[in-house]
Amino acid sequence: MISRDGMEAFSTRRLGEALGCEAMSLYNHFPSKAHVLDALVDRVLSGIPIPDRSLAAGLRLRQLAHQWREMARRHARFYPWLALHRWNSPTGIAFLGEILDCFRAAGLSDEAAARGFRVLGYYMLGATLDEISGYAQGPSSLNPMTEQDLKVKHPHVAQAGRYFIPEHFENTFEVGLRSILQGLGVESVAPRPTRRAKQR
Repeated sequence: MISRDGMEAFSTRRLGEALGCEAMSLYNHFPSKAHVLDALVDRVLSGIPIPDRSLAAGLRLRQLAHQWREMARRHARFYPWLALHRWNSPTGIAFLGEILDCFRAAGLSDEAAARGFRVLGYYMLGATLDEISGYAQGPSSLNPMTEQDLKVKHPHVAQAGRYFIPEHFENTFEVGLRSILQGLGVESVAPRPTRRAKQR
C-alpha cells in the first residue's frame, strides 16, 4: 500500500479494509499505527543481506552500502520514513552493530569507528534520499534560465549538468563511496570502475 500510494495515504483504517477486517481488529496485534510502522522498519532492515564476517572489512562495508542503496530504491515511498527513523529496536541495533563491527574489524578505535560510522551514514542517507526524491524530483523555479542562456552565461554549470542525470548515479555513487572508505582507512585498494553510462 505504501509503495503504491505513499506514506501520506497509509492508515490503519485502509489497512483494515485491504485485509477485510475492522481497523480495531488490528490493535489486537499492533497497538497503534506507529507500531505497524515500527514493524515495517524491522521487516525492511532484516531483509538486507549481511555480508560474511570472514570478508575484509572494506568489502563488507561496500556490500552493505550497495545493499542499502538497492533497498532504498526498492522501497522508495517508505524509505524517507525509515531513513530518519531511530533504529533502536533489537533488529535495528543488530543492524547497526554489523556496520560498527566492520570498522572495528578494520582496526579502528572506538572513537574512529563511531565517527566512521557517522560519516558513512551521512553519505549514504544523503545519496539515497537524493537519488529517490531529491534535487531532480524537487520543485523548479517558476522562471528558469533557458538552456541557451545557461550555456552562454554559466558554461561550467551546463557542462556539469550532463552528469547529474540518473544514468550517471551509479558512477557518482561509486566515486563517493570509494573516497569515503579510503579516507576512513577501511579500503586501501580501489575497486574496478563501473561501466561508463551512455552520454546524451
